[in-house]
Amino acid sequence: MAKVLKLNKGAEQCLLELLRFLLESGKVKGVFTLSKVGESGAVAYSLITDPAALEAALPLFPLMPVDAAKVLSRLTLVEPSAEPIAAVVRPCELRALTELIKRSQGSLDNLLLISSTCGGVYPLKTGVNGNISEKLPGYWEAVKKGEIAADIRPACAACEHFVPYNADITLALIGNKDVDKQCLIQLNTDKAEQFADGLAGELGQGEAKSEVIDSLRAKRQARKQELLDEFGVEDSDVQKVFEKCIVCRNCNKVCPVCYCKVCFFDSGGDEHDQRYYETEMEKKGYATVLPAPIFYQLVRLFHVSISCIGCGLCGDVCPVDIPLWAVALKTGGAVQNAFDYLPGRDLDEGLPVTTFKPEEFAATVD
Repeated sequence: MAKVLKLNKGAEQCLLELLRFLLESGKVKGVFTLSKVGESGAVAYSLITDPAALEAALPLFPLMPVDAAKVLSRLTLVEPSAEPIAAVVRPCELRALTELIKRSQGSLDNLLLISSTCGGVYPLKTGVNGNISEKLPGYWEAVKKGEIAADIRPACAACEHFVPYNADITLALIGNKDVDKQCLIQLNTDKAEQFADGLAGELGQGEAKSEVIDSLRAKRQARKQELLDEFGVEDSDVQKVFEKCIVCRNCNKVCPVCYCKVCFFDSGGDEHDQRYYETEMEKKGYATVLPAPIFYQLVRLFHVSISCIGCGLCGDVCPVDIPLWAVALKTGGAVQNAFDYLPGRDLDEGLPVTTFKPEEFAATVD
C-alpha cells in the first residue's frame, strides 16, 4: 500500500505547494506543467525554474492544448535531462510517454512523474471560446462524486484508464468529497518518498477509493458504448466514415504516438505522377489532387493502433468533425485486445509489433 501525505488544502493549492517545495528545496531544477500564457486566458505547457513563476501555473486545469508526452519526448530526445524535473501529466499523457520511451523517443531519467486520478479535459474549442471557467464548479463537483463531468471531451467520457500507471506521485482526486479542502498525495515509489521528504503534511497509508473508482469506470464503459453506437463505429463502412476527410493531417500532427520526423505523407511518396492525372482527366473529366482520404487514414491507423492511448486530440482538431477518436478507440482496442496489450501500462512490456510468442507461429506442416 502506498504512503500518503494528507494536506488540509485544496487539491490545486496542495499541488502548487508541492511543486514550490521541490523547487525551493533544490530537489528539482525545473517544473513542467500547464501555465497561463499572457492575458488572453490561454494555457500552454511550460518549464518553470523560478518559484515565483508558479503563480501562473495551472497544473490541474482541465484542458490539454497538446499532449504532454510529445513535448517531454522532444525535451529528452537528444539526451536525458541533466537535472531533476518534476513533470505534471495526465494518465493518458503518461501512457503515451511510456510508449514513446519504448521506441527510444526520449528518456525518463531525472523525471519525477506526477499525475492524478483524472476527471478528463474539455475540448479545445471550449478553451478557445473562453468559457471553461464557467464550467469549473460543475467539473469539480463531478470529480468529488465520481461522475462524468458534462461537456468534457468525448474520449475522456469514454476513458477507462483514468488512474495513472507508473506515476511516482498520484493526487487522489476522484471521489474525494473534500477535494477543495483536503488533498491526498500518494507516494508510489521510493523516488517519490525521497523527493517529498520534508514536505509538511500528515503521513499515513492509503489508496484511491476503489468503490468510487470502480463505479466511475463502469459509467465510462457504458458511455463508451453509447458513443460508439451514436457515431456508428460498430458497423459503418470505412468509406462512409472517412468520406469527409480533407487530408489536412491535423490528426497525425497532434497524435502523441506519431513521432516520425518526416511523415510518409510529407515525403511525396503518396503523390501521383503526371500520367495518373492525364488518365483521370480523360476518364472522368476531373482529377483530385489530394491524397486518397481512405489511404491516408488507413495508413495512419496502421501506424498508431497498437499504441493509441485514447486521448481524443485527433477528433478535437478535425476541421470536418470526423469522430476520429471513436474510430481509433474501436480499431485500436481491437488490435490491442488481440495481443492482450494495453499501451503505456508497463515500460518493460514489449511492443507486440517487435516481439512474438512461439505459439503465434505454430507449425502447420503435416
